[in-house]
Amino acid sequence: MESRENIGGVNPEDGVDFGFRRVDQTMHTSMVRNVFDSVARRYDLMNDLMSGGLHRMWKAALLDRLAPRAAQTLLDVAGGTGDIATGFLSRGGGAAIICDINEQMMLAGRDKSIDRGFVVGPRLACGDAAGLPVASASVDSCTIVFGLRNVTRRTDALAEMCRTLRPGGHFICMEFSPAVMPLLKPLYDTYSFRVLPWLGARVANDREAYEYLAESIRTFPDPPVLSAEMQEAGFGNVSETPMSGGIVWLHSGWRV
Repeated sequence: MESRENIGGVNPEDGVDFGFRRVDQTMHTSMVRNVFDSVARRYDLMNDLMSGGLHRMWKAALLDRLAPRAAQTLLDVAGGTGDIATGFLSRGGGAAIICDINEQMMLAGRDKSIDRGFVVGPRLACGDAAGLPVASASVDSCTIVFGLRNVTRRTDALAEMCRTLRPGGHFICMEFSPAVMPLLKPLYDTYSFRVLPWLGARVANDREAYEYLAESIRTFPDPPVLSAEMQEAGFGNVSETPMSGGIVWLHSGWRV
């Protein structure tokens, strides 16, 4: 089912995966931005539909691991519509910053936060994960949830997120993974490549965005590879936790 193509004669060693396509780095960022511009206002609804609400359980488990406290500041990278940041605040966290390259996603999240009665919500910063507009050693926790697959320069982004943490700060990445239990894989592939694009076309009016979602999961590194990249970026005590049969993996690390 998986096949790759190069766009514009890109050298595979110089390009970046955009789903099953290999594209130039300068194209990748704008292509990802266009995907999320298209689905921003239907993003939360699609998350509920395509996961059967499981994404709420996964995110609650992540917040349990963070254990928010009033003295803590969270940086949520690729935080989009703000589920993690607002969850952090509602559980007693001190302050939260959402940094996302996609302004439309953050604006959709701001509107949702206002509708839910948050007087003071997360601070919004538009920026690239590989060049975060956040001071070094200024936050206590950093998260990236279902966003690392979309980053153009993943290893640079991991180093940047480590940079923003105070020594001893906690980093968590939650991401869909190709490392699904073998018994689940045939059903998961059918769902990913047939049902998700069908839902995307009918609910978000964008079939291609959800074809990209399914493809980007298959080209993401296996958990041991990502853990090694985290260690190279400066994180210690790195651990991997599978969820829902390996559909999702939670990677935890600490700035040393």
